[in-house]
Amino acid sequence: MISTQNMVSLFLETRQRTEALCKPLEIEDYVVQPIIDVSPPKWHLGHTTWFFEEFILKHHKPGYQLFHEDFAYVFNSYYETLGKRVIRSDRGNLSRPGVAKVYDYRHYVTNELKEFLSNGIPSELEEVLLIGIHHEKQHQELLMTDIKYILGNNPLLPKYNDNFGEHPSLPQEQEWVFMEEGVYEVGYSGTDFCYDNELGRHKVYLQDFQISNREVTNGEYIEFIEAGGYQDFNHWHADGWEWVKQENITQPMYWHKIDGKWHYYSLQGLQEVDATAPVCHVSHYEAFAYAQWKGCRLPTEFEWEVSQNHFTPGNRWEWTESAYLPYPGYQKAPGAIGEYNGKFMVNQKVLRGYSVVSPPHHIRPTYRNFFQPNLRWQYTGIRLAK
Repeated sequence: MISTQNMVSLFLETRQRTEALCKPLEIEDYVVQPIIDVSPPKWHLGHTTWFFEEFILKHHKPGYQLFHEDFAYVFNSYYETLGKRVIRSDRGNLSRPGVAKVYDYRHYVTNELKEFLSNGIPSELEEVLLIGIHHEKQHQELLMTDIKYILGNNPLLPKYNDNFGEHPSLPQEQEWVFMEEGVYEVGYSGTDFCYDNELGRHKVYLQDFQISNREVTNGEYIEFIEAGGYQDFNHWHADGWEWVKQENITQPMYWHKIDGKWHYYSLQGLQEVDATAPVCHVSHYEAFAYAQWKGCRLPTEFEWEVSQNHFTPGNRWEWTESAYLPYPGYQKAPGAIGEYNGKFMVNQKVLRGYSVVSPPHHIRPTYRNFFQPNLRWQYTGIRLAK
């Protein structure tokens, strides 16, 4: 476990970074919720504050006074153990509390927790505090993808700022990395922080396979579009084909055909698609269909993990063919903390790697991200296997 001083520094750095990410926003941007999956930035600011108040200050700091008695109802996300909450789809209706009041709440809780920790961290709270810090870091990534969705669905397609590059170019040549059949160990084995879904480390048997040294590029994906990939049911899962038809999907999220050329919205505004950059904002359905069209497949999460030293990361979460399931011996923690991961282990696909908006502390080969197969507002891309 890290020292008290380093823990407090990590806590304060995390709190400051969340607020820095919101600096480019107009006040009106804080409240918008275009779809159920996107939470307003103001809600992220409040929810990550409520976590520290609810799990640490409320029960462990002598004489602690709640900032506001209604904020637990407003900013609880999905913790059934902790009582009633505003339903997810209604977060955009919260014009009150105002943005200034939410920032007052953040600063109040930050200062109260800093004071509480000034005499050291009680041993029984070390893990909870660390989870709270990394929980907020997870929300920093969600905050950025939600901001992009909010601005990217504004008819004016406004910039977030001019300095946020999302689309690194990839090596031109695709090569196939061969991995031999064998028994491999997977799962987290270090001493630093990890989530419970990365534990416990265990052995898996894998057949011979090959995996691409880089992710699929925009240029390669355009070939799929132009070959009629979105019009041919043969490439798609049945659920994916229904999704394509019902939602009228014809290209990745944020793509626009303008004067015969493909453009995409980025946090720097509308730009012409860079053919050498990794394709982004595609669903698992699209990733699977593209792989089928290429005569390939998606890697399993274990194939991805054991081969990740041999390929180029592309700053995209990479869809795998693996269902999100518990590792052998998995046991969720008691109480509300046990709701953090375990109850989502159904109907979701695992993504591996990291994205251009991932916090540095969350970049490790065993990290298991997960989403439903139709979702694509995260920075999701494709790596092929065969």
